[in-house]
Amino acid sequence: MSATHKPLVFSGMQPTGNIHLGNYLGAIKNWIPMQRQMPCIFCVVDMHSLTIWVEPNELRENTRKIAAAYIAGGIDPKLSAIFPQSGVPAHAELAWILSCVARIGWLNRMTQFKEKAGKNREAMSVGLYAYPVLMAADILAYKGTHVPVGDDQKQHVELARDIAQKFNNDFGVPDFFPLPEPMIMGPAARVMSLRDGQAKMSKSDPSDNSRINLTDDNDMIVQKIKKARTDPEPLPTSLEGLDGRPEASNLLGIFAALSDITKEQALMRFGNQQFLAFKNELAELMVEKIGPIRDEMARLMSDAAELDRLLRDGARQAEAIAEPIVAEVRRIVGLVAR
Repeated sequence: MSATHKPLVFSGMQPTGNIHLGNYLGAIKNWIPMQRQMPCIFCVVDMHSLTIWVEPNELRENTRKIAAAYIAGGIDPKLSAIFPQSGVPAHAELAWILSCVARIGWLNRMTQFKEKAGKNREAMSVGLYAYPVLMAADILAYKGTHVPVGDDQKQHVELARDIAQKFNNDFGVPDFFPLPEPMIMGPAARVMSLRDGQAKMSKSDPSDNSRINLTDDNDMIVQKIKKARTDPEPLPTSLEGLDGRPEASNLLGIFAALSDITKEQALMRFGNQQFLAFKNELAELMVEKIGPIRDEMARLMSDAAELDRLLRDGARQAEAIAEPIVAEVRRIVGLVAR
């Protein structure tokens, strides 16, 4: 990142499936302090959701739900722009221009497309294939410099860097776009399934018991933690003792993240204890932390008109940043000014 570019955080989340504990600990909780350190844009990336079939009314409702989770989780719309991606046309326009800069060979190396497409590559949408270019446009439309992402999205931010560099070189505009930096957040950035400590907690997992949804009531949270997979041994007293015990490591990491302590500190408290006592304390802590977020989400969702107003305000804030940048891109590439 060049010193000529002011720091700006861009990140977002797709409005698909149930928003869950992994989304909160891996993303939203880490965004909260950033909004007081530098300008932040937190988008609900609804256009990305179109890469696979989604029922239209469900998409609209889920977009509101993700925005409500942002706000309930601690993102302040007075400090950070919160809006749906589709609310700012610059994303789509810049995505096309950058598609003409990106190279097919680069996209062919994207592992996430290979994983999602599997053997059905030819049946997948062009949008799913080109998804990383739209993600690059999301970031570069604001000249974003810092992008908080999970490990699975790091490659896409690296592609955004390559696209930005090639645009700068091709059009003789050194340093026009910054080279955004992926920010892989803390030890809880990758929260794993409650049913399989080696699989990421996911909205798409068919088992609802694999995750704690931010909309779960207190009883559901307690029951899911009680049923969470463990092993027969007591909790270890050192981090080395967690090797080969993915479920124990995951639950301990969740407790540490919710408590704002390290895993080592959690082990000092629970080392040599059986899982029953630990799970009881974890469930109590989770109810304490997730309950208020759930209740505030419900309050926000009960007034769709007010939530939509907040999203429109956020879109106006974002567009005020993006439109001059994309207007300059039009001039650079030779398109007629509007």
